[in-house]
Amino acid sequence: MFSIRSTALAAGLALAVNVSLAPSVCAHADPGKTKVAILIFDSVEVIDYSGPLEVLSDANFDVFTVAATKDPVTTSAGDAVKLIPKYTFNDAPQADLIVIPGGGFEAAKDSATVAWIKRASEQATHVMSVCNGAFSLANTGLLDGLKATTTAGNINRFRQTFPRIKVAPEERVVDNGKILATAGLSAGIDGALHMVDVMKGEGAGQSVANLIEYDWRPNGSYVRGAMADRFIPSVIRTLGTLKAGDAVDWNFQGGKNKWETTVWYTTKLSPSDLFAQLKTAYTNAYALVGPWAPNSFRAEAAGALSTNLSFDDREGHHWKGVLAVEPTPGDGQQVAVRFAVNRAG
Repeated sequence: MFSIRSTALAAGLALAVNVSLAPSVCAHADPGKTKVAILIFDSVEVIDYSGPLEVLSDANFDVFTVAATKDPVTTSAGDAVKLIPKYTFNDAPQADLIVIPGGGFEAAKDSATVAWIKRASEQATHVMSVCNGAFSLANTGLLDGLKATTTAGNINRFRQTFPRIKVAPEERVVDNGKILATAGLSAGIDGALHMVDVMKGEGAGQSVANLIEYDWRPNGSYVRGAMADRFIPSVIRTLGTLKAGDAVDWNFQGGKNKWETTVWYTTKLSPSDLFAQLKTAYTNAYALVGPWAPNSFRAEAAGALSTNLSFDDREGHHWKGVLAVEPTPGDGQQVAVRFAVNRAG
């Protein structure tokens, strides 16, 4: 397990987390245990590293952290949680399992991080990415020709950036044998439990899941990347005209077979200008690579400020949808942008 030292700061209570495991384990890697190296870096997503760390530690693996230097690492929680790496790229022992979490950093092809992942992976039995850590792993080339997934909001960017990878958005954990990729955030817990089963024997993962009181469903139905909003691009990211602060309210609801997103914006754009920009941006959003089958997308006018959509997804299912801009009565600068999609067959 890891020790926690708390230090009071003027702005509140901050935690300095020393992820150099218990003293009996810290001095040297235990040669009798399965060794797990967890990559950490500034802006590492807390649950991406801590979920697998908890699972793999409780499985009695020898878990340690590795970073570029031994300087304290600031996590995605900012100053609230800082980590002290156990090893650097230069002195880390060879691990049996390499865990590559996501966060506010994706290692470039020519980076020291990718070089370490490649080097450590050569002798490792397994390599596992969590969330957008898949981008760092993909930049090593180790995922080429394999199936993989990443966090739901990055699926289309992942597909476009790495065309040699078979993207599997409807799988929470993708196991290729040596290399495993999980979806976002909490999916790293599922991936780690799966690795416990793989490395210790069937049933071992469930034993750890029971220990941490986690409702593990290896073949469960919830996969965030499989939700129907994968066909609805971010209005702000796609359009660029609107800013995050322009959104005054929102409503998202749906599941695998249907989804409706409504966002109310305050904007100086006229409803007709906004609709024209949205329609162009949406129909071009996945011109080359997207969640629907190539050449299947159709958009037909349904009114001055709405259009009907139809397309097939990559599995051959038929979908219908609508894109509409709805002015708010009595408020000339507030509009609702509504996207709705539903599986038609």
